[in-house]
Amino acid sequence: MKPWEANIRKAVPYIPGEQPNHPHMIKLNTNENPYPPAPGVMESLYAFDGDRLRLYPDPEAGALVDALAKRYRVSPEQVFVGVGSDDVLAMAFQTFFNSEKPILFPDITYSFYEVWAELFGIPYQTVPLNEQLRICKEDYAVPNGGIVFPNPNAPTGELESLADIADIMRQNEDVVVIVDEAYIDFGGESALQLLDQFENLLVVQTFSKSRALAGMRIGYAFGSKKLIRYLNDVKFSFNSYTMNQLTLAAGVASLEDEAYFRKTLHKIKATRERVKEELRTLGFVFGDSQSNFVFVTHPKAEAKELFEALKREHIYVRYFARPRVDRYLRITIGTDEEMDVLLDFLRDYLKTYADGKNEKA
Repeated sequence: MKPWEANIRKAVPYIPGEQPNHPHMIKLNTNENPYPPAPGVMESLYAFDGDRLRLYPDPEAGALVDALAKRYRVSPEQVFVGVGSDDVLAMAFQTFFNSEKPILFPDITYSFYEVWAELFGIPYQTVPLNEQLRICKEDYAVPNGGIVFPNPNAPTGELESLADIADIMRQNEDVVVIVDEAYIDFGGESALQLLDQFENLLVVQTFSKSRALAGMRIGYAFGSKKLIRYLNDVKFSFNSYTMNQLTLAAGVASLEDEAYFRKTLHKIKATRERVKEELRTLGFVFGDSQSNFVFVTHPKAEAKELFEALKREHIYVRYFARPRVDRYLRITIGTDEEMDVLLDFLRDYLKTYADGKNEKA
């Protein structure tokens, strides 16, 4: 190590899902929406006055904040926006997790939580999910410096009830609790309903999944006016102009088309439930995912081998080489046509796999 390297902050980075680029691929590995964003999004971009790009964007992102406040029936002072929910969550980690006590999050969850904790020097403790890969609310009734968990959880897709989240809140009134709702639009009730009861609750959502705008990077959070004020103080101490003008326009346009939003959600959820039934018929085992993905294992097929076999056919799913989940694959819900190709492959693969095992026996 060179002398100048001694004081460099070192981190083990988050590894995002693979972003392949094959002309006929089926990409089911990063939970992207298989349908385009609302038509008004592109219209807003085509109509955008390019001369405005020489000017800085509104540092307060007022148009988007107001649109979110109107859509979700909260005051603008209860809304925070950022460059994707990752930006919002990272800002929240820096703002709210400064205790000497460890923050708590599940052992099987969004792996960026551990990365941020390490990067920012935040003590943390992972809390094991139970055998059904569900959160045990009682495990969070211990001294801590803050709590964060996704609902539905990623990568498991399991949804915790509002009643259980409220119990976690009641047991942790002295710390900030962050509920990461990147997938909440695909099933369940948002913890937004609990904001009036708990001043220390922060609810984080994103345009990347249900609104099909992963490429625009729009994240947002809801909380008490006090929490949002603290977040904005940190944000403006870091970078005042975090969101560009095109992104702000696209976000507002997306929120204006509620009918398209609901129609797209309905299609994804209908495909998900159909695919679940097909996968059960094929012998796959999984929980009742309420996300836009399923987290599956098969008692007679090795997950990594199946992952590689799918990849050879340019069908991309996600495999996690981590304890407790290395027998699982996470499969994003695509279009009906994409899922039919996947299911046909799985039928052939499992038959060939079973025949091969029988021959060896």
